[in-house]
Amino acid sequence: MRKWIAIALAVLVAALAGASVHFRPDRAIRVATGYVAHNICSKTFVSGLDPQTVFAEVSDRAGIRRLRHVLRFTLDRSAGTVDASTLGLFRSRAAFHEGFGCVDQYGAKQPYLLKNDVEALKAKTPPALPEIAGPAVVEPADAALKAALDHAFEPAAPPFRRTKAVVVVHDGKVIAERYAPGIGVDTALLGFSMTKSVVNALIGILTQQGLVTPSMPAPIPEWRGAGDPRREIEVEHLMRMTSGLDLDETNSGFDPSSRMFLQDDTAAYAVNAKMISPLGTRWAYSSPTTQILARIVRDAVGGPEQTLAFAWRELFNPLGMRSVTLEFDGSGTLQGSTYMLASARDWARFGLLYLNDGVVGDKRILHPDWVDFCAAATLDTDYAAGFWTNRSEHPNARGRVRLGIPRDAFFASGDLGQRIFIIPSQRLVVVRLGDSVDPTGDIRGAARLVKEVIAAVQP
Repeated sequence: MRKWIAIALAVLVAALAGASVHFRPDRAIRVATGYVAHNICSKTFVSGLDPQTVFAEVSDRAGIRRLRHVLRFTLDRSAGTVDASTLGLFRSRAAFHEGFGCVDQYGAKQPYLLKNDVEALKAKTPPALPEIAGPAVVEPADAALKAALDHAFEPAAPPFRRTKAVVVVHDGKVIAERYAPGIGVDTALLGFSMTKSVVNALIGILTQQGLVTPSMPAPIPEWRGAGDPRREIEVEHLMRMTSGLDLDETNSGFDPSSRMFLQDDTAAYAVNAKMISPLGTRWAYSSPTTQILARIVRDAVGGPEQTLAFAWRELFNPLGMRSVTLEFDGSGTLQGSTYMLASARDWARFGLLYLNDGVVGDKRILHPDWVDFCAAATLDTDYAAGFWTNRSEHPNARGRVRLGIPRDAFFASGDLGQRIFIIPSQRLVVVRLGDSVDPTGDIRGAARLVKEVIAAVQP
């Protein structure tokens, strides 16, 4: 091992000598180290999972797998910190704060810590959404549903499926659910980029309240200069990832999305990006774009504490989502691209908001046109606005339809196979959470689950 580390260090030093500042290999290593620290922190202190198991799964993903032999971490439960290091040189720390999840720390600079009493934000009265299940796990009532869950949880050959939770909601009630060992109905699980769909909902609520509209110029002061082409960027361009900004996400460790593990203000870098293509003509997946939206939400409601209070008052409480942890960056901006944790049932409750066209109980939360707007394809892609969609002619969408996911379906999607399928024609919401290192997040396994569930609920 020592010889291997020595060789790795020699290669790294040589690479650093000839690399540009933007593509130095140490940057990608720092990103990987930060990713490991943050995810172990969130999944241990918020989800309550075993840190060694989390490390084994986190270090098995593409890109990080190459470093797993030189990655180390230490966890201090009393201090609520996780320190990760690579090669003993590159170090990152994430710290847990009760009610707010984990925040990354950068050197001596202290991150902004929210001051809300999170428990006080939670409603003491029944939610507007009727209860979807009792406290016990809902076992499938027939053999077909049981088989669908069996298939979703069956061990697969590498790359492993690692399903953590499945919840099936039909006509507003849980009809089947299952959890991996150590996980239950109240375990908050990381949604990764499903959090983008939550930001979509917050923008939708602001739209319903008349505070923001998709067609308005994005309220970013840095873009207001005379002759700045970015002043024409609308909120919808950010939602659909067609802003033309130089913020393409490649997961290389060098792209703009990696900034969340390199600096405390995740929106600052994004709003200072230059335009590289005409507005609205090119789509590129981009987490930094969602961080701009998160800053818009923060500014619209008045600040970090107000953002958290707004989310609970206007979204989580009406839906009865009580397990949620929203994480914020070191500047007090919601980590809207990636870091919300919630139980599988709460993710299902969120899906019901969209299945029910933005209405909860007898109250309309989202604008009447919002759900169709969010499910409509962007340009010639299978991305919509905060969701992925089958309402598209893109090969990916057509392929999912062939696999059994209906044409009218749209879904929230996060890294490693987190998904909320919303299927209006079947009155279904299907949630699947896990840690699948398959490059597609085990989309075939998810499609099989949806197809078999649909067959099981047919009259």
